[in-house]
Amino acid sequence: MKPSVANRPSEELEPAWDVARLFPPQGSWSEEEYLDLRGNRLIELDDGRVEVLGMPSELHQFLVLFLYEALVAYVRPRNLGWVVVAPMPVRLWEHKLREPDVLFMRREHAARRRGTYWIGADLVMEVMSPDDPKRDKDTKRQEYARAGIPEYWLVDVVEGTVTVFCLRAAAEQYAVHGVFRVGERAESPALVGFGIEVQELFAAGDL
Repeated sequence: MKPSVANRPSEELEPAWDVARLFPPQGSWSEEEYLDLRGNRLIELDDGRVEVLGMPSELHQFLVLFLYEALVAYVRPRNLGWVVVAPMPVRLWEHKLREPDVLFMRREHAARRRGTYWIGADLVMEVMSPDDPKRDKDTKRQEYARAGIPEYWLVDVVEGTVTVFCLRAAAEQYAVHGVFRVGERAESPALVGFGIEVQELFAAGDL
């Protein structure tokens, strides 16, 4: 009988190095090589390095789908553009591609849709990852602003908040449009009339 993984000696549980050698070393990945990757994991490209993200939790997915459905309900009847959820790489600049949880592209920017990825976006949303909150709160906030994405929504499950950022004119940084909590309605500064009840968002994640 073949021994189970749990019963095998630790020296036998090595990574499949021969498979790893089929791919470029970290620091030398091109955008083309990154976009050719296939699989069921979220992967981002950061200056020639691929970053494999953790699989989202059920709670994370419920919140993302609530945001997606709310945005689609606003965008689609008005024929404003397209809304998608990850995985959909967004090229922020050369050798920098991220995969926001929810993305919106205006119809007038259709030329920035490239089938397998988008060049920028008009609005992105992230549900903060508990394993690395700084990544969404600081790193991606700075990157999305530098890329010129006009609006960024950040959901913090621990704090129970939805923070809406808007891009300052002629600056590569965001201003806080509002920090919204249960009992309040988070609203978009650019999509007039679009908003969500924070209480309903977090109720969607009740397990």
